[in-house]
Amino acid sequence: MIKKSIQFFAFVFLFAISTSVFAQKKATNKPNILFIAVDDLKPLLGCYGNTLVKTPNIDKLAKMATVFNRNYCQQAICGPTRASLMTGTRPDVTKIWNLTTQMRDVNPDLVTLPQYLITQGYTTSGIGKIYHPSSAIKGVDPVSWSIPYLKSKESDFPAEFGEPANGQYQLKETKERMTPEIIAERKKQNKDLAANDENPKSIKGPSIECINLPDNAYQDGVNALLAKNQIIALSKQDKPFFMAVGFSKPHLPFVAPKKYWDLYNREDMPIAPFQEHSKNGPLIAYHQSGELRNYLDITEFATLPADSLRIGLKLEKQKELIHGYYAAISYMDAQVGILLNTLESLGTLENTVIVLWGDHGWHLGDHDLWHKHTNFEEATRAPLIVAGPGIKAGITSSLTEFVDVFPTICDLAGVAIPKNLDGKSLKPLMINNKKIAKDYSISQYPRKMKKAEMVKAGYTDAKMMGYSLRTDNYRYTIWMNNFNSKQTFNEAQVYASELYDYVKDPLEKVNVVNDANYKKTSKEMKSKMIAFFKSQEAKK
Repeated sequence: MIKKSIQFFAFVFLFAISTSVFAQKKATNKPNILFIAVDDLKPLLGCYGNTLVKTPNIDKLAKMATVFNRNYCQQAICGPTRASLMTGTRPDVTKIWNLTTQMRDVNPDLVTLPQYLITQGYTTSGIGKIYHPSSAIKGVDPVSWSIPYLKSKESDFPAEFGEPANGQYQLKETKERMTPEIIAERKKQNKDLAANDENPKSIKGPSIECINLPDNAYQDGVNALLAKNQIIALSKQDKPFFMAVGFSKPHLPFVAPKKYWDLYNREDMPIAPFQEHSKNGPLIAYHQSGELRNYLDITEFATLPADSLRIGLKLEKQKELIHGYYAAISYMDAQVGILLNTLESLGTLENTVIVLWGDHGWHLGDHDLWHKHTNFEEATRAPLIVAGPGIKAGITSSLTEFVDVFPTICDLAGVAIPKNLDGKSLKPLMINNKKIAKDYSISQYPRKMKKAEMVKAGYTDAKMMGYSLRTDNYRYTIWMNNFNSKQTFNEAQVYASELYDYVKDPLEKVNVVNDANYKKTSKEMKSKMIAFFKSQEAKK
């Protein structure tokens, strides 16, 4: 009897220990992280209030996440904004201001988000475009990934279609025009493209493609399926994972299977109501829509010369491009759905940190601008949707920035936040949507002056940087000659300024920086900007 009692108590004791250990292990387990980057996606989504676009899967994510309604990128171009988000630091820290600089060349000690998570016990894996290829070693920054970066191969595409030509096109006629020999000749003819960041460095075909084929005939469809398999494999491991998936659409060219084009009527496509430059606005704020002009079918629809800071696209082409943008978004949304359904099938959808972001906004004809590359609202405002286990869904109107993503993920994963980041955790906003994270957000964009302009202004350097400070109601932009925020502010370097009142003028029709009625506001906004410069200078 005594022996049986001892055995019973021993069993209870061991059971209690094992239960305690299991509970402790469960309590210390870190959540998995699904990190979805989308190229050139502006907040044109159902969850951001657009009633025309069809994005059921991202809207499903939003119903279990926080939608950051007033989020801004650090620079409206792929390389700099991605380097900034992935390191939690601003472009003046990464020293990436263009599409040609490799971040490890100029700042080898940068620590990226996945690189840091490896030290915190995570397996990190990636596929698709996370960094801009020219900004990272081998296009992917290998030290960011604990297992080799995933890349598709020809056999991943349907045999009847094969790989897309130039990574984009499946139409037979286009493929015949995109042979390696033709591409080489066009590169030779366009060797000056590298001097202008507004032009892509690779050779392009038509701006759109609409044919009837399966999703995995294009790169995003293939990447979604490869990511699905990787998530399943990673979920079987003991370590938590960080899975980064980069989708290229809706980046130009607007290629998507016909079924996504069929979701929309061309006549319903919304044309930008204001297609002029702002009154009193400096020309340096604008560009030539060079990225769009590089596509073969654009020239015949442009009514203004290529050396103009206007393009004047004919209405029929505007509607076609906007239709293509919508179709490409819906195509990308379907790929997001594959990832979410995979998590759901594994039973981990609501226990995974999920982050979806578009790297910057996109001009769809407003100000007669196409693509990004400005400091205006349509280029700098970008979507950010974050789901955290146990946190209720909601929408916040607090100003936020992409430098906040790194610390937010750390906070949600329960790991220490590095001290050298420029952003702050947005988890408090997710818990209480009414909180305010910051008084303003900062974006910036570089330009180069023409030599005659430079001489006329009395400068000896053609480099310009426009810093743009966005508050609740205003945007103040200051264009500085040969300056970055790590330097001491010098009034003599100020070339031009802009101020827009979004309460009275949401389309940025009038630059009121010198309007007598805005004298006090202009002074206050400039003071905020100078204070920001001083805060950055102090971090040197």
